[in-house]
Amino acid sequence: MTASEPGPIADFSDAHAGILARFERLRELPQMLADPARAGAARKFADEMLRFFRHAVFEHHAEEEEALFPAVLRSAAPGDEKELVRSLASRLTREHRSLEAQWAKLEPAMKQLARGKPADLDLAAVERLAAEYTEHARFEESVWLPLSARILSSNDQAALGLTLHMRHALDKIVAHI
Repeated sequence: MTASEPGPIADFSDAHAGILARFERLRELPQMLADPARAGAARKFADEMLRFFRHAVFEHHAEEEEALFPAVLRSAAPGDEKELVRSLASRLTREHRSLEAQWAKLEPAMKQLARGKPADLDLAAVERLAAEYTEHARFEESVWLPLSARILSSNDQAALGLTLHMRHALDKIVAHI
């Protein structure tokens, strides 16, 4: 199974596509803020990004770190392959924390914008976050996900898919209660 075939690896790839589309829109925020006629759109987008980052990006990182990375590590062949997987998972986890920390610095200004209030948004930091997330996702797409697809057997991928399905089902049950 490859990342382009249906299954959990393809789901992670699809998540990257959605995240990257949002980050492309984030790059447009400075132009929205510069145009008084687009103030409402900027406020709405800031509010959407706050919710999106918390519910989609953080959840995506957690699913990779708690489900995908361990599954690939368990299935990797002892020796060089296992060490490569361990090293890549460590790198990606460090990148997740760095991206989340960058967001945390932008979040207060985004909250102000979402409330329709003026904010001192660090536009260079917005661009840096968008660029670094793009680089991170491209690395996952070109290196990590193909390696994962190669290492995980169809049974491993089915188990991973079930794990992810159960996470999502539990989230819906808890949200409903």
